[in-house]
Amino acid sequence: MGLRQDKFGKQVQRDLSELFNIKKNDWLGGAFVTISTVNVSPDLGHVKVYLSLYNNPHRAAIMQQLDSLNKEIRHALAQRLRNSVKKMPEVHFYEDDTLDYVSKMEDLLKSLNTPKD
Repeated sequence: MGLRQDKFGKQVQRDLSELFNIKKNDWLGGAFVTISTVNVSPDLGHVKVYLSLYNNPHRAAIMQQLDSLNKEIRHALAQRLRNSVKKMPEVHFYEDDTLDYVSKMEDLLKSLNTPKD
């Protein structure tokens, strides 16, 4: 990503984090969600937000809830970013499963290191 995209992505991540913290019970059902990465298209028209939902049994429900509230989230984000961009980008939420992958790999490595009787 370019400098402009990176700077805008960090701003979106910061503002979305604050919004999620404020609206945690309404939007996320009180779940603990971390924004791991924000990717911005070169024209700043699309934003991909990767969320970490580690150790949460209701992942699919949370992702579905965020998709259904996309318009409301986008409006709240636009209120914070109104001085940064002329047009509010489309926001897409994706689940970041890297922590699950790391946990699975650690378990596999541990099983390789255990002595066999």
